[in-house]
Amino acid sequence: MDLKRFTGPQAGSQKYDLLTAMAIAGLNGTPGFQTSMLRLIALVTARYNWKADEFTVGQRDLGKMWSVDERTVKREIKRLTTAQILLQLRPGVRGRVAAYRLNYAELYRLSAPHWHEVGPDFSARMESSHPQAEPQEQKIVRVDFRSRAEQPADLPQEPWARTLLRLSETEPGLHRNWFSALAFVSYDAGVLCLRAPSSFVGQYVMVHHLRPLQDMAQIEFPGLRRLIISD
Repeated sequence: MDLKRFTGPQAGSQKYDLLTAMAIAGLNGTPGFQTSMLRLIALVTARYNWKADEFTVGQRDLGKMWSVDERTVKREIKRLTTAQILLQLRPGVRGRVAAYRLNYAELYRLSAPHWHEVGPDFSARMESSHPQAEPQEQKIVRVDFRSRAEQPADLPQEPWARTLLRLSETEPGLHRNWFSALAFVSYDAGVLCLRAPSSFVGQYVMVHHLRPLQDMAQIEFPGLRRLIISD
């Protein structure tokens, strides 16, 4: 499912549909999940950066918004990331505020069974623009991360496979057209080396699509300082 950025002439109605989906997912959950989704809706409505597709809000500010202490904020963010409703793009280290992105695919999956309860117009619109993704287990089985490049079997490729999986969820179009063609080479001293099928692919990714690739790689490769793509 290709998820477009919430920008352009239809951005307003798309955001309303997203907030509606979040609300009905929460309302049909447990009391604890209802509280989590209410807090998330308040955060998204007030502080989400739609252009960058992320939010960076300190725990103290979140505590004020949610009327809770910072320990509760930490637990809430952990619950939302564990549930894969939020994806951490950059950790909060050395005084830097952590950055998170909404996992639209998961939000739509959670709310899909209840779209019809909102109304036939909403249900038809959502089914047209956000058709149901297959279960996560099936996606993992079907995605062949080595299909476009031969790789030695003894390389530690698990973190890279997880990076590709994250990219397939957050940037499905870019993953299909560009990222899935990249092969893991090595990771040492904070430098992640990848191999592209051609110099054109490698250069294009580095120039145009480095940020989403680096954001997801930093989650699976702690201490990542530099990313190199060779052919």
